[in-house]
Amino acid sequence: MRGKQYHQPLKLTAPWEKDAGFGRKLKTYRNHTKIIAQPGIVMKVLRRKRIVLFMAYFLLLVLTMLNLANYKWTKEPQQCNHQMRSTTYQSRSDIRFLYRPSLAKKRQLIYVLTTWRSGSSFFGELFNQNPEVFFLYEPMWHIWQKLYPGDAVSLQGAARDMLSSLYRCDLSVFQLYNSPGGKNFTSLGLFGATLNKVMCSYPLCSAYRKEVVGMVDDKVCKKCPPQSLRLLEEECLKYNTIVIKGVRILDVNVLAPLMEDPSLDLKVIHLVRDPRAVANSRIKSRHGLIRENLQVVRSRDPKLRRIPFVDPGHKVNKKDGSDYHSIGAMEVICDRTSRTLRTALNPPGWLKGKYMAVRYEDLVENPVKTLRSVYRFANLTTNHDIESFALNMTSGSSSSSKPFIVSSRNATQAASAWRMVLSIQQIKQVEDYCHHSMSVLGYERVRTAGEAKDLSKSLLTRSKL
Repeated sequence: MRGKQYHQPLKLTAPWEKDAGFGRKLKTYRNHTKIIAQPGIVMKVLRRKRIVLFMAYFLLLVLTMLNLANYKWTKEPQQCNHQMRSTTYQSRSDIRFLYRPSLAKKRQLIYVLTTWRSGSSFFGELFNQNPEVFFLYEPMWHIWQKLYPGDAVSLQGAARDMLSSLYRCDLSVFQLYNSPGGKNFTSLGLFGATLNKVMCSYPLCSAYRKEVVGMVDDKVCKKCPPQSLRLLEEECLKYNTIVIKGVRILDVNVLAPLMEDPSLDLKVIHLVRDPRAVANSRIKSRHGLIRENLQVVRSRDPKLRRIPFVDPGHKVNKKDGSDYHSIGAMEVICDRTSRTLRTALNPPGWLKGKYMAVRYEDLVENPVKTLRSVYRFANLTTNHDIESFALNMTSGSSSSSKPFIVSSRNATQAASAWRMVLSIQQIKQVEDYCHHSMSVLGYERVRTAGEAKDLSKSLLTRSKL
């Protein structure tokens, strides 16, 4: 048997069945081997995956583009010549659409800043007679009556808040100062309504025509039907100029938040008068100003030392007590006026171009000239009828009239009546309180009673404003 050779078949081991370095066999993955053995199947699977991925990518791209298009339409509505095209439907999901600023022109708002007995009733009539003006007379009266006996300074914020509502034609603010359980306010329930041309003219009443210049007879206006505040608000919205005259804002700085408000176009006309004439008129009208005098005097600084109201040894009587409150209120009034004048002399940004001071003495001396100047400031146009009205009301034959009633009079004579009536002690008292505002506004002080009574000498000089 020698030389006989035995041949055994050679067994080949696939590389993946070997364990490099140890010679151990690995587990055979039959499925993998089967797929590799059939490459056509692999290509088919890969081709299907590519199609699915491409379709998914394309769908994602389409959805993204649709989402961007929808966001752009919502954020920036299509426009043509800067005006939104009319559409039959507006999505309510975009709340910014509800608060888009109005394109309407801002109303010209005027506040006549003044104090009691400064000729403000007559000055207010210059606006009340204008058919283009929605005029309100002393609306803050309701606050002072409701919150009596609060002091004058503490009521300033409430008065400003009321103005903020009224200048937006929101008259519901009056309901805050209604009596509990009382009837709702009406057009004739507002203070001074029976002398107001808006309240007594069409469409609220047929007693007067707004375009016809002339004083309103309160007895006639009282017969007008009372209208709801809602109807009065609708009438207010028709006017481009709103003027409010008030004596209960004591300092222009109180109005700073309103004058800084970009949604309002508010200007202030500061009507001033010789404080000695104001004091004299307050004494003359003391019975009608009892409550107001008390509210103002309550705002005095109790720590200040003051000169005696009457001469030493003079017996104080009841009349002196009444005059004390009338003149004592001048301390607070002149202090707040002085603050206003300091601000006006060095105006901040919110006051520049929005403040005008008018002296009552200049108004009655040159009514037409002053009226034209005031109307230019208020962006109003005067006419012959209103100018004639101003001239006639300041050149009457009467030297005086009942307090709080506007009538034709010799206004120049009435402006200097204090010089013949006040005692030198009363004059000195007022001058002590008001020396700063008198200096700024051009009112000279007097040294003796004789100088005060010498009407040939003018006590007016050039104002520093």
